[in-house]
Amino acid sequence: MGRTKLYIFLFLCFSLSFKLMGQNTEQKVTISEVLKDITEVHAITFNYESSLLKNITVIPLTQNLSLSAKINNLEKQTNLIFERVSDLVYTISKTIQFCGYIKGSELQEPLIGATISSKFNYAVTDENGYFEMELKSQNELLTIRHIGFKTIERLAKYFRLEDCGTLTMLVHQEVISPVLIETYLVKGIDKRQDWSTSIDYKRFSLLPGLIESDVLQTVQALPSILSVDETVSNINIRGGSHDQNLMLWDDIKMYQTGHFFGLISSFNPNMTQTASVINNGSDVSLTDGVSGTIHMQTDKQIDSKFNGVFGVNFLNAELFSNIPVGNKSSLQIASRKSLNDFLRTPTYDVYFDRITQDTEAETNASNVTNSNQEFDFYDASLRWLYQATDKDFIRLNFILINNDLGFDETADINETSIARRSSISQNSLAIGLNYKRQWNKKLSTTINVYDNEYKLEAQNADVLSNQLQLQENIVSETSVHLNNLLVQNQWRFNLGYQFTETEVINLNDIDLPRFVRRDEEILREHGAFGQAWYKNTNNDFSIRGGIRANYLTRFEEFIIEPRLSVRKSIGEHIEIEAQGEFKHQSTSQIVNFQNDFLGIEKRRWQLTDNDSIPIIHSKQASLGITYKNGGWLLDAKGYYKTVDGITTQSQSFTTKYEFAKEKGSYDAFGFEFLCRKKFGSFNSWLSYSYINNTYRFEAIEDIEFPSNFDITHSVTLGTTYSNKSWNISAGLNYRTGKPTSIPLTSNEIVDDDVNFDEANNERLKDYLRIDASAIYKFKISNSLRSEIGASIWNISNRGNAINNYYRVNQNDVVDRFSRFSLSLTTNAVVRIYF
Repeated sequence: MGRTKLYIFLFLCFSLSFKLMGQNTEQKVTISEVLKDITEVHAITFNYESSLLKNITVIPLTQNLSLSAKINNLEKQTNLIFERVSDLVYTISKTIQFCGYIKGSELQEPLIGATISSKFNYAVTDENGYFEMELKSQNELLTIRHIGFKTIERLAKYFRLEDCGTLTMLVHQEVISPVLIETYLVKGIDKRQDWSTSIDYKRFSLLPGLIESDVLQTVQALPSILSVDETVSNINIRGGSHDQNLMLWDDIKMYQTGHFFGLISSFNPNMTQTASVINNGSDVSLTDGVSGTIHMQTDKQIDSKFNGVFGVNFLNAELFSNIPVGNKSSLQIASRKSLNDFLRTPTYDVYFDRITQDTEAETNASNVTNSNQEFDFYDASLRWLYQATDKDFIRLNFILINNDLGFDETADINETSIARRSSISQNSLAIGLNYKRQWNKKLSTTINVYDNEYKLEAQNADVLSNQLQLQENIVSETSVHLNNLLVQNQWRFNLGYQFTETEVINLNDIDLPRFVRRDEEILREHGAFGQAWYKNTNNDFSIRGGIRANYLTRFEEFIIEPRLSVRKSIGEHIEIEAQGEFKHQSTSQIVNFQNDFLGIEKRRWQLTDNDSIPIIHSKQASLGITYKNGGWLLDAKGYYKTVDGITTQSQSFTTKYEFAKEKGSYDAFGFEFLCRKKFGSFNSWLSYSYINNTYRFEAIEDIEFPSNFDITHSVTLGTTYSNKSWNISAGLNYRTGKPTSIPLTSNEIVDDDVNFDEANNERLKDYLRIDASAIYKFKISNSLRSEIGASIWNISNRGNAINNYYRVNQNDVVDRFSRFSLSLTTNAVVRIYF
């Protein structure tokens, strides 16, 4: 009985379902009939292709529904797209399937996490860069976005909708000047249309003697840029002292530039992507640096892939890592640390001997012994990039630099061994925030804020006199910079403002007898600037001119600085250019005594007082011509520069006028020439610089005499071979010896002191150095690659004197002392890229 009831129940269910299915089939009508009814009731018209509605049936609609409800119902039943054109006209179309692959323009790698959005739908690319989505109309506006790449906005009908093609997104980069001359010296060193020389370390090949992309070593390969003492903390541009250079790291002014107290750059090469060198015709947004500007910049591109570098050489270990943070930002971290805590290499010993040469750390009084000499350096830098919106970009920078040196002084006093420790430290801590707003395609605003603190501190323990001397030099600087850029056809207009507050503290503290002197000075400066830059449509003529107005509140003084740069092409192969500028600066580095700060880093930063330490003013003009054709490049330039407001203390005198405190000026005129030839995988160059650089000090005996940086002739010859696996480079550096003063013959001592002949009437022995380096690159796996390299600096082991000085000994005889550059120095490196 139960089974019979079950059969009856199942029979009734199947009967009911077939009846309902039959009713549904009977109720459906063609969509054309429904549209005809809607047209009559609502007085509208439907436009569609005649074949579009073939064989499509729908359930009839209830008559009391609104027009929008009826259309929504039909869209759900048919997957057709009803688009309102006007109050009386609607179009009907099928859903469009849109798919494709998205890749980056430079590496041609799939872009993961790119978004494709329309008014009604969106999609996100997968690990292969693939996406698919439905579109309602070919007239839909599609927006494709990915962090670090330019946004694409285009109507759907302009894409290839019939197949799943590849879309390429261009890297989003800040507005930079196009390259005028590629491979100016070697691959990665270019001359740009903004009259600067740029070094791109992503493309950089190799220079003789270098296996690291040391920023401040590579710039010395350019004509008229050198270091008279072979350091990165004493770079001389067209005869100027190092303090006359504006050093910028991501728009932060840096007061410390070297590790090993100047032998290697303190800026991590893995973090620093480009360096621009400007020696005349500066952009009006730049102030300070009466001799030149070296602007180091990190990468502005947000990288969505995790990657990094680990490397070790004979001086330090280094680490760099890029860490994506979500879809809109990335974090880059870099650090370096000296190896001497774990391993003391021959390279380290050569460097250590060089920086301590003829200082208290190396030699002391005859009955005092130095021991436990220790040196350490490290740096850390951080960059955070955030693309808040398509129009808002934020960059945060942080950098920490530190050098420490210490040693024990031991002496037997009253049959008791007494030891005291002397030390010197040099460090910088800086943070910067940069915000850019792209209002539209033509107008953008950039705000840059930074705070930087530099500190040099030394404790000099005199174990014989039981005396301790503490010396400090501290620079604290805060700056706010606003720049507006308007691009209008062939014109670019800049308008901006800058405020800078600089505080300098100098401390001398002696415990026995008690003496304390602390000088603290603050200077606030306002600057307003405007500039126009025109390039014609043929790109064969360019002119940039502007003016900067500065106001120093402490002295209530206005300083007006015009700037001008012009370039004109003559035919296809010749370019001529002319530049000029007025500049000023309010800080300088001075030396009070040669044994300050243990004699290792004896220069201290000092603010102008507009009296004994004047504001430094410069005027400069230059004219150049360039020829390029068939792999040949010939570049020649003449210049004239006058700088007023320098002091004898800032010019590194070690002989006559070592203790003078006078103010004056210098005039320099010179000539630069570069010849470069590319042939196959080889690139060779010859550069020559001539300068006549003369001091004028009205208050001292000689009045006019050659500058300490008057390197009359300088020649560089080099060649580089590059392919996919190898970079090999060798070269020679020659220059005239540095001017120096010598004791007057037959009358060397007067009043127990050295009696010098005319100032800088002699020169040190000419400088000559031969270097070579090589790097081999290879792939370990799909995700790992490596490079190994080696270099030899000063192959001939020539003893190049870089300085000398004289002292009267206990026997009333004048002794001569000389300091020398690095002897033969080898280095090697291993890097792994992941």
